[in-house]
Amino acid sequence: MSTSIQGAWLAADGLKHVLQEDLLLRGVESVNWHGMLALSTQRPVYSPWALDIWTAPQRAGITSIRNASDTLRAIQRNWSLYAADNFRRAGLIVQKLPPVKAAPLVFPTPAPASPLGAWTLLDTSTLLFSATKTSPFVNGAPEFVENRTDPPSRAYLKLWEACTRLGRWPAAGERCYDLGATPGGWTWALASLGAEVTAFDRAPLAPSVAAMPGVSFQQASAFGLDPKQLPAANWVFSDIIAYPQRLLRLTRAWIEAGQTKNIVLTVKFQGETDHETVAAFEAIPGGALAHLAHNKHELTFFWSQEAALLGVSPLSGTILP
Repeated sequence: MSTSIQGAWLAADGLKHVLQEDLLLRGVESVNWHGMLALSTQRPVYSPWALDIWTAPQRAGITSIRNASDTLRAIQRNWSLYAADNFRRAGLIVQKLPPVKAAPLVFPTPAPASPLGAWTLLDTSTLLFSATKTSPFVNGAPEFVENRTDPPSRAYLKLWEACTRLGRWPAAGERCYDLGATPGGWTWALASLGAEVTAFDRAPLAPSVAAMPGVSFQQASAFGLDPKQLPAANWVFSDIIAYPQRLLRLTRAWIEAGQTKNIVLTVKFQGETDHETVAAFEAIPGGALAHLAHNKHELTFFWSQEAALLGVSPLSGTILP
């Protein structure tokens, strides 16, 4: 791009078109692509489909590997590379920069608090960088020390990432509902925190999860529940497969019932992206949407009663206003 780059959004694999559609709906009319990085002359706006948003991109001409590293080091210490091409040259620049310690997280652990910038090579002599970005992780993707033996599926990683992104998770003894829980990956993750988990599904949980302390199971459809008829919960979680509009009605029912303080729910899209329902979720006071590195063609919805009362986003520390 010959003009100034003001905004940069990193798309997840396979979702470039979805991010571009969403940006267009938010008024970002012209986007050029550098690999999975959407570049625009317009200032950055928040898009839930971006893994990471570079909030202050700058472009600089470079004359050498040393010149590139000196340019970045003069601004701050920690930098993460997004490499779309020029891989060898980019790798040599990385070697001249201080190492970024990105050890896998042991959940539950807060996200890194140290400032982390991002950079890429637009060509062999042009550096694009941003000292600030929305995600504290390299290219928006946290890595965890995985448990490969106990959970019945890898879905627990999505819940770990959601809670890490939120900056909070259920405390020991808090009551949680897991709607559409089977086989039990999220129930396993919640029970491992010491939470009291009631799992709802038409099919039974994996026996190893059902036997965990604090876990109870009710054979029922998530959509057939009346929240007002259930004891109040600290948290409601759901990774159920359903049409987005149905998930929107489910979410509104729980919020209107006043029977929970927090909601973490996956909004899954089948076929075309339902941008209208995305906007409806975003309009819920106290709510926010984000695309997690462990999401597919889906977004994660976060809501908290406290955020609704304060008129803020539950993800206010990690997204653009």
